[in-house]
Amino acid sequence: MTKEEFQKLSDNIILLDGATGSNLMASGMPRGTCTESWVLEHREVLQNLQKAYVKAGSQIVYAPTFGGNRYSLSLHGLENRLSEINQRLVEISREAVGHNVYVAGDITTTGKMMSPAGDMTYEAAYEAYCEQIKILADCGVDLIVAETMINIEETLAALDAAGSVCSLPVMCTMTVEADGSIFSGGNAVEAAIALEGAGACAVGINCSVGPDQLVSVVRNIKENVSVPVIAKPNAGMPIIDDMGNAIYKMNAQEFARHMKVLTDNGASIIGGCCGTTPEFIQELNHMLGR
Repeated sequence: MTKEEFQKLSDNIILLDGATGSNLMASGMPRGTCTESWVLEHREVLQNLQKAYVKAGSQIVYAPTFGGNRYSLSLHGLENRLSEINQRLVEISREAVGHNVYVAGDITTTGKMMSPAGDMTYEAAYEAYCEQIKILADCGVDLIVAETMINIEETLAALDAAGSVCSLPVMCTMTVEADGSIFSGGNAVEAAIALEGAGACAVGINCSVGPDQLVSVVRNIKENVSVPVIAKPNAGMPIIDDMGNAIYKMNAQEFARHMKVLTDNGASIIGGCCGTTPEFIQELNHMLGR
């Protein structure tokens, strides 16, 4: 997909997919395991999920390459298989959805604190993102999405890396509190402005809290940028049960009602994060009158 094609697609509201991780855990993936490795061993679980998202109306699905950077894979001793893992994960998604919808190469934080709070430098983050994004682009993903980001500088490193190794459109979403503040400092509006200035084709938020708490955040982002605004929140705030599992109380109908408010306030690329399922995407599709 070219940036011009993305811009044309975004003339109308774009429907993304819903959660991956929480659905894989519901299908038996143990907590604490390497998601990327588990998907390679249980490809049919991921493919069935992505097929269900497409059936529900998703126009873009995220390849399960979320933690496929060198630093995250090194936690599981898999950094030397980085190229193979990313290639195979993209192939799994493409095999599931074909070319009927777009497949996004999904990247996220390295998991390291950026300096001066930590020892991760912009240069090191940039190199890690160049490595992963180049592989994803070579595998034929249609666009890149940097999601669940918690540091503006690290997100800029990812965006700069994408621009240096490919010409694909890049969407960027930060994880924020209900007031728009970012864990490592700054806020959603500052991030959106900076990312648009650095070339992001769409900006916004994902994960974070539920859609009912993000109205002012989405509105404030929309008022300060000219690119499409993304909203991909959780199914409300989770309750942690006695076993340490996150339980999301918001159902698909309630989620869709609150997402309608977000679209009324400027969100034009929408989907779901933790706790959402294909049913949630189907409700969003109905909400859009499709």
